[in-house]
Amino acid sequence: MKKALGLRVPRHCLRAATVVTLTIGMLGAAYADEGVPTQLVPTNAQPLMSTKASGVQVYTCEFDRTRHLAWVLDRPDATLYDAAGHEVVRHGKGPSWQAHDGSKIIGHVVAQAASAHPDSIAQLLLATNAVTSGELGSVRFVQRLDTVGGLPPAKPCLSEHQTGSSPYLARYVFLK
Repeated sequence: MKKALGLRVPRHCLRAATVVTLTIGMLGAAYADEGVPTQLVPTNAQPLMSTKASGVQVYTCEFDRTRHLAWVLDRPDATLYDAAGHEVVRHGKGPSWQAHDGSKIIGHVVAQAASAHPDSIAQLLLATNAVTSGELGSVRFVQRLDTVGGLPPAKPCLSEHQTGSSPYLARYVFLK
């Protein structure tokens, strides 16, 4: 056992903490998430937080340019969870993300790539603007990765302003 911050900590816990610290340090030096398309990796960005999302993509039925009714993305509605399974961020219209401390960011798409999963929404890189300071205040980019589902509803779009939703899963990485 060793003492850390005035507590007695077993050696195996210290080894695990050292591995985590070294891994985070290496990520910060040259961030590259294996398997992520290069167009979704911004330069000079460091990972701040990685989350798993579960929610829906909400669509509305609107007339397109040719005056035909079609499903149009209205907003995401998802909850993002940390590695321990705790809810940490709400994802909604804008697109926006709001943390439990009240900090909020709004993003816009700068790059996209097809999902590795068939019949799923695209993976994205979004640049962000902080609306408030706090936990998300330093976030410059958000990656939406490993998407599953979320495509427009399969049911027909029959009346203007009709709504439909499609469940999806994704991994969101917040970069500073």
